[in-house]
Amino acid sequence: MAHFIDLQTFTDKRGNLTVIEKVLPFDIKRVFYIYGVDESVRGKHRHKKTIQAATCIQGSCVIYNNDGTKEENFLLDKPSKCLILEPEDWHNMHSFSPDAILMVFASTEYNIDDYIFEPYE
Repeated sequence: MAHFIDLQTFTDKRGNLTVIEKVLPFDIKRVFYIYGVDESVRGKHRHKKTIQAATCIQGSCVIYNNDGTKEENFLLDKPSKCLILEPEDWHNMHSFSPDAILMVFASTEYNIDDYIFEPYE
């Protein structure tokens, strides 16, 4: 099931520094980011193997998640909030703020055969 983890953030008069180190439940094989999104819904899939960690490093967005037993919406609105998505988590991303930058870390390299596009019934 999808769940949040808090990323360690150091704040002082110079600003903020958020660290992603030894907190993800996988080794990072791929990084991508989504930005400049209009009113589109992104994602709409789950995976066979891939675990993902998503954080909105600027602005905000919502990730809808369905693991086959529970549906939930997760608001990503701080760079220190990180959502872990398990392979069974069918998800989509929506309600992007105009300035949103969603960064995603993945446990595998891109492979179209790892994607399952059909939602749970």
